[in-house]
Amino acid sequence: MKVTENTKIKEWYLTEYPDDELGVEMNKNVTFYDLFVVLDTYKSVYDSLGVWDSIIRERVFSKLAEVMRVDYGYIYDQWLKG
Repeated sequence: MKVTENTKIKEWYLTEYPDDELGVEMNKNVTFYDLFVVLDTYKSVYDSLGVWDSIIRERVFSKLAEVMRVDYGYIYDQWLKG
């Protein structure tokens, strides 16, 4: 699966982690770009993703950093500021 900033996170996540039962509960509409904006505006990542799980968050943050071509530390720092 080619992943871009317009890829829906849930679609990517379920492809990468098909055995994670929480994946099906994720918000189906949020793209990687949407989540990047959420972080930059200091809003709730968990509300945006629709799940409150740190393992999912970390997996998504790692892919988000790759997709948006930023250091993981930037993503993590934005989350901490929110």
